[in-house]
Amino acid sequence: MKLIISIIQPEELPAIKEELLKRKIYKFTITNAKGQGKEIPVQEVYRGISHEITLLIKVRLEIAVNDEYVDAVIDAITTVAKQDGDKGRGKIFIMPIEECIRIRTGEKGTTAIG
Repeated sequence: MKLIISIIQPEELPAIKEELLKRKIYKFTITNAKGQGKEIPVQEVYRGISHEITLLIKVRLEIAVNDEYVDAVIDAITTVAKQDGDKGRGKIFIMPIEECIRIRTGEKGTTAIG
């Protein structure tokens, strides 16, 4: 069992979600995040005052899968994210899961992830 965490650009989320669904990966969690990579900070003017925005809006995608689905998840994310090819496409982190327990039924391990 693995936990895959990916930090992606917000505009890529719909296409990545579609790619995941094509590969029969239906369960994932999405949260908004702010972060800084190698992108150049953005200058914005708010009420006549210039501000440097160094923390940019990102999306954090978390997917817990059985080992046989890891490659499918990575392919789904990279298929979409590589298309633009410029810097700041994001990162994918893969971590082992020690245990998974479905609260409703008490199932454990690979059956609990589903």
